[in-house]
Amino acid sequence: MTKPKVLISDKMDPNAARIFEERGCDVDVITGETPEQLIARIGEYDGLAIRSSTKVTKEILDAATNLKVIGRAGIGVDNVDIPYASGKGVVVMNTPFGNSITTAEHAIAMMFALARQIPEANAQTKEGKWPKNAFMGVEVTGKTLGLIGAGNIGSIVASRALGLKMKVVAYDPFLTPERAVEMGVEKADLDTVLGKADFITLHTPLTEQTRNILSEDNLAKTKKGVRIVNCARGGLIDENALKKMLDSGHVAGAALDVFQTEPAKDSPLFECANFICTPHLGASTTEAQVNVALQVAEQLADYLVNGGVTNALNMPSLSAEEAPKLKPYMKLAEQLGSLVGQLTRDSVPRISIHTEGAAAELNMRPMVAAVLAGFLRVQSDSVNMVNAPYLAKERGLEVREVKTEREGNYHTLIRVSVKTEAGERSVAGTLFNNQDPRLIELFGISVESDLSGDMMYIVNEDAPGFIGRIGTLLGENGINIGTFNLGRRETGGEAVLMLSVDSAVPEDVLKQAEALPGVKLVKALKFA
Repeated sequence: MTKPKVLISDKMDPNAARIFEERGCDVDVITGETPEQLIARIGEYDGLAIRSSTKVTKEILDAATNLKVIGRAGIGVDNVDIPYASGKGVVVMNTPFGNSITTAEHAIAMMFALARQIPEANAQTKEGKWPKNAFMGVEVTGKTLGLIGAGNIGSIVASRALGLKMKVVAYDPFLTPERAVEMGVEKADLDTVLGKADFITLHTPLTEQTRNILSEDNLAKTKKGVRIVNCARGGLIDENALKKMLDSGHVAGAALDVFQTEPAKDSPLFECANFICTPHLGASTTEAQVNVALQVAEQLADYLVNGGVTNALNMPSLSAEEAPKLKPYMKLAEQLGSLVGQLTRDSVPRISIHTEGAAAELNMRPMVAAVLAGFLRVQSDSVNMVNAPYLAKERGLEVREVKTEREGNYHTLIRVSVKTEAGERSVAGTLFNNQDPRLIELFGISVESDLSGDMMYIVNEDAPGFIGRIGTLLGENGINIGTFNLGRRETGGEAVLMLSVDSAVPEDVLKQAEALPGVKLVKALKFA
């Protein structure tokens, strides 16, 4: 039997090649090639192991006629065209947990550097100034650390901060009270965190919900003298607003490892004396680079030799026989999970997945994983159908599975329910023609809608003239409506609108829509 052949195209720990060989793969280590050279070579390989230098484009994927799997040693996969790879049948994997400790430690290091003004003190001392009285730092002991995001990395930062005798208050919509107690932190809403924290660290992915989470308005809510650290993602902070706050002294200092535009060779923040930065070094330690290299080798070898799937971003754990039948159900399940995740603001201690009719006769595990992946993806860009159940367990999320084999009003149905502080909320969907996913119920209101692309969710009072007002508003702002799906509890009562649009709705338009007469809630949604 011919051994699978793997190419390592970026610099990686030498032990990665050894793992491939020990596990039954032939491996070549050829780094630093041009895209043209890689295109000429890639056709002979079954697996490709990369870091951030290799850009896996459509052209490379077209030339990769034998390629079965790509493994990224690290979290970010911006250098891989995942949709095109999926269309080519190429599995894309990453190693989402290999550098968590390293990134958390970098955030702590940046916090200390801010507290004691170490970079500037170092620079002036080296210039021979001996500025002993020029720098007055602050202790971290007894101070309050505000976490924005309390997942894998955030929880590590919290444990380190508690060891430094800090108080920790955390904002994370998916942090349950039980998990907060286990971590030893105070769970709070965003405004409370902003108002209490002496130091703020961010540990959340960049999504539509988190983009500019430290906006000008939110920065104004912070305690005067706050110090801010971001080692997560560029774009979480409005950098122009941050500069204003640094210049005014409201923000005593800021430390960024990531920027909205990278490489950040020219930023207005560079002019601020109370600002320090590093060039995206969060994952740059020897230990982290060894960990991710070994993990990606293990994952790729396991897939190529045994068919095992770990940390795949575009493939669930499925047998070859199940995949065709389960595919539309899994798409529906992921859409329903994403819908609930995007619309739920409270912490969620429990999520239930209920299948009825034909859906109840199938393997439920992939559908549950799909629901959890959709639900959790709003808070973590490394979530996939393989690691979603693990992440749910880590966060203390109780997952319930219910099967009802008898048919109800529909031949097949999936219902996703979440327990929130406001009570139980559920959404349900079915398949039209056994292939097309469709929402049929939203929080107790019958409404039929596709879930795809950019959408708006609106809750309003059922009254004449509303449809005309919302249509006019969107038209005046150049936003084209794709589909318009309405539902209501009763005549004159609460109504919901699921509206698909051809482009993302800007924040100012959402606010205008929310100001329309009778409107209770407006939210932008995004589906794959």
